[in-house]
Amino acid sequence: MLEYVKTILLKVSFDKMLFEKELRKAFKFLVADELLQLKQWCYDQFSSKYLFIINRVFAKLQP
Repeated sequence: MLEYVKTILLKVSFDKMLFEKELRKAFKFLVADELLQLKQWCYDQFSSKYLFIINRVFAKLQP
């Protein structure tokens, strides 16, 4: 499921609202370990473009 979420995020990364919506939806499907992996991947892939969104969405996730 993690790879599927990554694929979706890559496809919607042109639009910040879609990106945030899909990132939030990922919390419904992924377990804690996968969310930590997704968090790191998002920072690696999108921090230059969507840092604020990533910080906001993952703010409640404990390390």
